[in-house]
Amino acid sequence: MVKPGRNLTYPFDLPGKGFSAVGNISLQCVQLSHVKLSIELSTSLYASENLRLLMASKFKILVTDFITEPLDIEREVLGNLATIEALNALSTEDLAAKLSDADALIVYHFAKVTREMIAGMPSLKLIARGGAGFDNVDWRAARELGIDVTNVPDYGTEDVADTAIALTLSIARGTHRLSHLCQIGTEHWTYEKVVPLHRIRGQVFGLIGCGNIGSAAALRAKAMGFDVVFFDPHLADGKDKALGIRRAETFEELCRQSNVLSCHCELNDATRHLVNRQAIDWLPDASILVNTARGGVVDPAAVLDGLESGKLMGAGLDVLEKEPPQDDDPLIQAWRNPNHPAFDRLIITPHAAFYSQQGLEDMRRKSSQNIRRMLTGQPVRNVIN
Repeated sequence: MVKPGRNLTYPFDLPGKGFSAVGNISLQCVQLSHVKLSIELSTSLYASENLRLLMASKFKILVTDFITEPLDIEREVLGNLATIEALNALSTEDLAAKLSDADALIVYHFAKVTREMIAGMPSLKLIARGGAGFDNVDWRAARELGIDVTNVPDYGTEDVADTAIALTLSIARGTHRLSHLCQIGTEHWTYEKVVPLHRIRGQVFGLIGCGNIGSAAALRAKAMGFDVVFFDPHLADGKDKALGIRRAETFEELCRQSNVLSCHCELNDATRHLVNRQAIDWLPDASILVNTARGGVVDPAAVLDGLESGKLMGAGLDVLEKEPPQDDDPLIQAWRNPNHPAFDRLIITPHAAFYSQQGLEDMRRKSSQNIRRMLTGQPVRNVIN
């Protein structure tokens, strides 16, 4: 029998798979009928961040592509929990050749993570997509194997929206074409090279998708005087009222009124080549097409047709189906051909809309933070599967 006021302390050593915990269990008899139990952990993987971790070996994290050394942000977040290696894969085939077993992957956009890759990594616990889209990860296969796939839905919201507006204005105000022509020769030194241009105020800015980025683009376009309308069958009623914009009930309805058609949707079976010849034919004459979403949303052959026919005044594409494109890609050949309308009416940028220094750091830090949550037994955020 323990007398009141007496303390009994028992040391313990609790080993586990991938972690260990040691410390003391204290029993304090406060009253004859009341024993106070306290457990003091001196070290534990799942304890406070301030506690030293006892591990026989560190976890292994692979950054599949895009981000290379120095991995200072990732190491700052993960600390002594894990070793981190950048594979610098430039394609899916390249990744398959370099991939080895790991506890977590940080995946960007140069390569796809396939079912076969996931199945071949028995220690894999989490796939952190460093970005918003997740079409390059077989998330269904991951779920079947009990592996969470996460994304970073907010890292580049402002930056992508800003780029969509920048591409729009460069075409709508003729700045890109005039600069290009005047660079060739001063004989083009006249506004008449872009006649007719129309005032932006009152023109219709159409959005395919009105999630975080679409909403940010909508607010920017609205502030500039555009009449903003969106099509998004996945959104509940009320987004139009919250943003003070209009909603189209069908994709055709959106296209038929949009002087600017800006893509802000994910890539899936329903949206692949959604912007095709039919969609461009629905647009008013001399419209503008902008894609900062996924390259596969737009059919490049339809873009060329639209530029050649004049249906499209211009197009701004930050994303392509294959990146980087091949030199013999018809779209690239037309873009580089001084005798093709695409030469000064098409803007192509190298999947850079997401980028600002702050956005890039957010992407890397938030991906790493989710991995740390997983490794320390905390709930992960933004699970998409």
